[in-house]
Amino acid sequence: MAVQEARRSAHGGGCGCGDCPHGAREGHRRAVAEFLAKRDGYAAGEGLPGAVAHSVGASRQWVSDELTQSARAVADRSREAGDAWLHTVRRNTLLAVWGAVVVLAFVQTATAIGVGWSLARTAGLVAAVSVAGALTAAALLHRARGGLLAPLIGEDNRLSTSRTVASAWVLLVVFAVLVLALQLAGASGHTRRDELIAGLELARGVGLVTVLAVVCAIAVIVRGVVSVRVLGQRLQKVRAERPRPADLLCDDGGRGSFTDVQYVLVNAVAVVFAAVRLARRPEQLPDLPWALALLVTVSAATYFAGKYAEGGRPVVLSVVRAREAGDLDAPIRTGDDIEIRGAGFVPPGAGTPDRLARMVVRIGSVHVHVPLVPVPGGFANPSDTCLTVPVPVDVEPGAVEVQVVTAAGVETNRVIVDVLD
Repeated sequence: MAVQEARRSAHGGGCGCGDCPHGAREGHRRAVAEFLAKRDGYAAGEGLPGAVAHSVGASRQWVSDELTQSARAVADRSREAGDAWLHTVRRNTLLAVWGAVVVLAFVQTATAIGVGWSLARTAGLVAAVSVAGALTAAALLHRARGGLLAPLIGEDNRLSTSRTVASAWVLLVVFAVLVLALQLAGASGHTRRDELIAGLELARGVGLVTVLAVVCAIAVIVRGVVSVRVLGQRLQKVRAERPRPADLLCDDGGRGSFTDVQYVLVNAVAVVFAAVRLARRPEQLPDLPWALALLVTVSAATYFAGKYAEGGRPVVLSVVRAREAGDLDAPIRTGDDIEIRGAGFVPPGAGTPDRLARMVVRIGSVHVHVPLVPVPGGFANPSDTCLTVPVPVDVEPGAVEVQVVTAAGVETNRVIVDVLD
């Protein structure tokens, strides 16, 4: 206990350890800064030992190995920062949930001035506290996985758009039913109770039920489709360092996705509309117009089509001998560099140095790790469309097969090339 207290007191603004959230984040920032400085230094030709400076191939391999080790250190720090982020976000989400309950209580009190307090307002507050209590219990059970975010995080460690949208609708429906149930429990007359029971009739809630069924079905089907396509090597998935709010609107590479954006926006508007309808008429389920339900259905179909069509298997189109300026044209020999041209070598989300260092080219029976070639601000090799690797002396002369294995573990097609001795 004394050691833990000493550590806590020592974790100030310059802390870089992994024992506290602040230290993990600071340690990750330092590791990234050191890696960037080393990469840019090597790109400028600085820091090379004299033993390898005379050989282009040896210096390239030495730089690649040094950057790979540094990239692994950054990845380790990133995982520590990700765990610290989950700890922080668990606390913040609970604060947001109970803050929303406080805001609801304030709004209920402010709007009751002049018109008086009603049973519906009491039911709304009790329902909000009940839902918040259930969410708090769920967050404590999943505290190691981010609390309330645990059900929303996919197998690739990213926030799932379909699960988030479905969860929003489920919470709204649960809250609406609780409000009706609490009003029914507090109603004193038969007429009032009959009105509340009638508020649950399918004729009034068919639009809401339809939307709930559509978004929940999309969440389940999309997960199955993605899993089948990943196992069939028709989609490359790389695990993210940690979930990010941008995952709801972007693809795995961090670029804005039209299908995700429109799905989130349409459903956000529909949820707000349903919440307003519930506030105006708390004695029945929110009656969504069929036009709005159809709009959500079209948006869901667009989202599903986009998920089904995204991705693809990497492909090798051609393999040629890499030629430096001034070199003579010649066949491929052992010791030469070859360019592998194609598409999909770097899957979305695999642009980090530690993931790039995991790429392998299989030349015959020899596995060649793709060297990292730094340039100011990034890497010249590997890229999504071209890889440059040396042909090891262990490759037997003759017709050999060349195949790329990406960071996601997906293998490309095989291309046969002739290697001379």
